[in-house]
Amino acid sequence: MSSREVIDNLLRGRKATRVGLYDKPWSDTLDCWIDQGYPVDESGKPAAAVEHFDFDMAGCGGWFDILPLRGVSEIEEETDDWVVKRNGAGAALKKWKNKSGTPEHIDFRMTSREVWERDYRDHLLKLDRDRLNFESTSQSLEKHKKAGRWTYYGNIFIWENMRQSMGDFCLYESLLLDPEWIKDYGRVYTDFFKMHYNALFERSGLPNGIWMFEDLGYKDNLFCSPDILKELIFPYYSEMVEFFHSYDLPVVLHTCGLVEPVVDLIVEAGFDALNPMEVKAGNDPLRIARKYKDQLAFVGGLDARVLESGDRELIRDRVAALVEGMKEMGARYVFGSDHSLSPNVDYEDFNFALEVYRECMWY
Repeated sequence: MSSREVIDNLLRGRKATRVGLYDKPWSDTLDCWIDQGYPVDESGKPAAAVEHFDFDMAGCGGWFDILPLRGVSEIEEETDDWVVKRNGAGAALKKWKNKSGTPEHIDFRMTSREVWERDYRDHLLKLDRDRLNFESTSQSLEKHKKAGRWTYYGNIFIWENMRQSMGDFCLYESLLLDPEWIKDYGRVYTDFFKMHYNALFERSGLPNGIWMFEDLGYKDNLFCSPDILKELIFPYYSEMVEFFHSYDLPVVLHTCGLVEPVVDLIVEAGFDALNPMEVKAGNDPLRIARKYKDQLAFVGGLDARVLESGDRELIRDRVAALVEGMKEMGARYVFGSDHSLSPNVDYEDFNFALEVYRECMWY
């Protein structure tokens, strides 16, 4: 089976010959790995990880500008190490310039429904083709399809969008005090995504599936209660999944943090696979798979701290236990880390983990 056939079968509930493979090294990680023997391309930059490691999945686009004021990125403060930029939703976020990391929330202008309606909402009501990178998306799609990989488009959706637009404090406060604003936000953005994905599919072509990136939790807990998520967020997830399914595209939900309390909702919304089942946040991938193996495929789940340990015996034990455990219970599984690969992971240790995976990968 080709990579595309393996992943497609796993996500659609059909028999596959082997466990799939997918992961994401940070850009910082690839830079560090060059000194450890990782190859570079003709320009001296790190080779593409999906090609070098022969991952089964390849992201090909879909990361179009989703903020109300397209193309806005105003520098408000800057040093050699970091920069504060104001985005197209009026939010000022502080980011490292020379390394990866979660941006620090500095200031937000979208602090009420009145501001949303006055300054931002109307910018999202019509199709704006200039948001979409048709040519680069179609080129990437063609390249990876030709290589036999399972291709996907990915983007965040309403939850992560609200966090980067109105900020956590305003978001959590509004979930309780102004739920009608949250519903309107979800309605506007669901229609926005449908319009723009329709245009992207029409001009750039259909991928093999979709990834939706929505971090719903942190260590040991969700950002809000399952009841609130069920009422105010998941109806739009369900609608978006149904939209993608109308194109016969499976949908993977990526959500960092503790996620076990809402897997029932994830299944009910129609998602086809779950990633990454972050162990350090309190998830147990094998426990999740045991309960939901007939309803979901699973991507990731290897505690990244195991890879960071550099302990080859521990790496062998945990990789084998995870892959064999998934296979023994009949779960549809794509092997990978429970988040992504930080610079704390050595290149050769990751290669060793892949050797163990390949020893165990056949169903």
